[in-house]
Amino acid sequence: MGALPRATSVGPAEGADDAISLPYNGRLLRRKRLTTDAGQDLLVDLAEVTNVTSDNALVLEDGRRVAVHAAPEALLKITGDLPRLAWHIGNRHTPCQVLPDCLLIQNDHVLASMLQHLGANVEQVTQPFEPEGGAYGHGRTMGHSHGLADDHHHDH
Repeated sequence: MGALPRATSVGPAEGADDAISLPYNGRLLRRKRLTTDAGQDLLVDLAEVTNVTSDNALVLEDGRRVAVHAAPEALLKITGDLPRLAWHIGNRHTPCQVLPDCLLIQNDHVLASMLQHLGANVEQVTQPFEPEGGAYGHGRTMGHSHGLADDHHHDH
């Protein structure tokens, strides 16, 4: 049995030869064995932890591209006073997909209860999840900085 094809970089998804569907938490990659939607095993071997989005492809050493798609997963669809509800979700540093008529977050019974208490309508759904990137850069927020020169800490 030969070595697995290695994905050593991330590039545009356009012109991909295969695809892989991964949930939100599965799209934060560094080194991992994966299987594409067509059944091809591969090894992701990136230089650093990378947030891979649905417009990206894993680029194999031989130049082939494997497009990354957001897989359906258990989410909460939130409707109601969206600006107010979005503020409370953001205040908890919870990934959130903002749509014109609703907010989507990962299924969490504690947040569901809090949001219902705030007057939200909360519905369990299964669909792809592509939350907003962080305000202090692109992609996910891996912690955050308020730009203070000193070693500033705060509790939530």
